[in-house]
Amino acid sequence: MSKPLKHVVIVGGGSAGWIAAGSIAAMHNTQSAQGLKVTLIESPDVKSIGVGEGTWPTMRTTLQKMGISETDFIRECDVSFKQGAKFAKWVTGADDDFYYHPLVLPQGYFDIDLFKYWQKDQQGKSFSEAVCFQEQVCENGLAPKLITSPEYAAVANYAYHLNAGKFAEFLKAHCINKLGVNYISDHVGKINSTETGDIASLSTKKHGDITGDLFVDCTGFSALLIGQHYQVPFISKKDILFIDTALAVQVPYEDGADEIASHTISTAQDAGWIWDIGLPSRRGVGHVYSSRHTTQAEAEKALRRYLKDSIGEKSESLSLRKIDINPGIREKFWVNNCVAVGISAGFLEPLEASALVMIELAVATIAEQLPANRECMDIVAQSFNERFNYNWDRIIDFLKLHYIASKREDTAFWRDNRDPATIPDSLKSLMTLWQHRSPSEYDFHHKREVFSAASYQYVLYGMDFDFTPNDRGATETEEKMAQRMFTENKQITQKYVSALPKNRDLIDKIHEFGFSKI
Repeated sequence: MSKPLKHVVIVGGGSAGWIAAGSIAAMHNTQSAQGLKVTLIESPDVKSIGVGEGTWPTMRTTLQKMGISETDFIRECDVSFKQGAKFAKWVTGADDDFYYHPLVLPQGYFDIDLFKYWQKDQQGKSFSEAVCFQEQVCENGLAPKLITSPEYAAVANYAYHLNAGKFAEFLKAHCINKLGVNYISDHVGKINSTETGDIASLSTKKHGDITGDLFVDCTGFSALLIGQHYQVPFISKKDILFIDTALAVQVPYEDGADEIASHTISTAQDAGWIWDIGLPSRRGVGHVYSSRHTTQAEAEKALRRYLKDSIGEKSESLSLRKIDINPGIREKFWVNNCVAVGISAGFLEPLEASALVMIELAVATIAEQLPANRECMDIVAQSFNERFNYNWDRIIDFLKLHYIASKREDTAFWRDNRDPATIPDSLKSLMTLWQHRSPSEYDFHHKREVFSAASYQYVLYGMDFDFTPNDRGATETEEKMAQRMFTENKQITQKYVSALPKNRDLIDKIHEFGFSKI
């Protein structure tokens, strides 16, 4: 029990496995003789799903901690910049219906709540446009920084869009060549246990038994360790989140000069929504939908109609890939000396790019809280399970918010999403609070929340949430501060819109010149 933890074995590659390997190896000095040993076993027979092309701004820190050059990452992984999400047709379904969830906090966020002042004085502008410059940056197709900006530094907070397959291969090469991760390409055939129920070793076809102290399950939907071996129940969330199928397609550009949207575009449909992600070489597009509310044939028609608007009749010749989604999470994520990361731990739906960030959060927690020995492991595991149950619940609430705040009545999908029986009690309570005041950081329990109160504000007020005004008047000081914040935001918006380059222009310069190193 007091034997030091010396060897972490990760089963499964893809984004989850290699982010885990790189993050743990970088923090625990794998290249040193005294450092931790990290081994990744990847089956040559299992193909990566290859979706999950949107990240959060946290990815910048994750990559930086691994010692990865942002220039190399952008060049090799077909990367473009993401500054938030544009939601089209989510509120009423009208052609001019859209709102933004940007990645920049509202102006003066920690000093004043601008909502009531926007409601009273700024009705000519959307909430995000009135309090944040990033909507206009996105609407103008601009990048979040300059070529003279150092790597990972931002003018406007940003994340990435990327080619998931290239990303996994890029991380793999970095982990093996730069971080000293031990790589085994082999199939795991048997899991061997100790008398106490821990995993002692994994039997592989060609490399024999691989022993370890901590095993990380990154085997995706198969959940080889946490699901098949430990039989940890999978808790479906399909009663809350109805999306259970995706049709994905890669859309070529007309030529190399097409503009690249600097945000994810999410366009609501009769029984789901379509994502549209611009990469330098192509677009990644997909229709996620509820099979209870439409057929695959109708979903395909909707997707091809959407594509026809931008690429014409070519949309009919593109081949689609069907992906089944079972929204849900594990009852526990860490059992004995095994912890699940990525899809083996849970998956909900692609809305708001929560899949990759949950990998990052889980891996960062494991790396930071890595048990010194087996005696400490159960204590760490209990804390980990409590934290990630909470994190998953908050993501479920936030995703469901997008559906229940909609005012669409045109199809059963949208009406059924507002059925009180499908809404978690935690979200119902928050919605009651928010009818009378803005979402606040005090509404949540953890210092490191997955989504801040600002994100809830952007969605609620972007979707024209019904709000009962507070009769208590504002002080003259608050009124003046609010007007100053609106003025400052207007000035910053004008400055950045005139100074920032187009998204594609910056990406082309990165490929030619690269960023300045920090």
